[in-house]
Amino acid sequence: MPRVPVIEGIDHPTVVNYTDVINGVIEIGERVAIIGAGGIGFDVAEFLSHSGHPTSLNIPAFMQEWGIDMDLQARGGIEGVEPKFTPSPRTIFLCQRKAEGLGKNLGKTTGWIHRLGLIKRGIKMLAGCAYQRIDDQGLHLLVGDEPRVLEVDNVVICAGQESQRELSEGLHKSFHLIGGADVAVELDAKRAIDQGTRLAAIL
Repeated sequence: MPRVPVIEGIDHPTVVNYTDVINGVIEIGERVAIIGAGGIGFDVAEFLSHSGHPTSLNIPAFMQEWGIDMDLQARGGIEGVEPKFTPSPRTIFLCQRKAEGLGKNLGKTTGWIHRLGLIKRGIKMLAGCAYQRIDDQGLHLLVGDEPRVLEVDNVVICAGQESQRELSEGLHKSFHLIGGADVAVELDAKRAIDQGTRLAAIL
């Protein structure tokens, strides 16, 4: 289940959970701060940075965005073709506590794609954030040692997950916990598959 960080004003009406955003339960404003820049934060930023359908579902738009010549007139299909990213319809701040490059721990083969795509759409990435409070003015935080106020319409919480073990607590027979039910830190399908495979081999 989604983790809720301890921040003054976390129950402010502008604060929303990423599951409600992705499921379209609520409408998001034009200025957004995202707390958490892990896989979930990047996915939500990607989702909010598009108007209409994402280009990943539109082949011609995707090719234009990444500078690929579908007619193969350019050498290698890319030489001299300028990528044309559509700017985000929203002003988006992607924030993380760690004072390191955002997206550093994303997937090795696709992480650079997510980072570059958001940069090209104008998403603002802030590292080394210390969250102070959320109020009618927006999100108050320190970026390094610099106090800032992000005047936003919504603050989307993407601060990871917590294990949900209610079902296992009522069991009276031995069981094994794997994947996110075991440790919900930076949920990783690779780790869950590894645990499941090793457990199956033992059983």
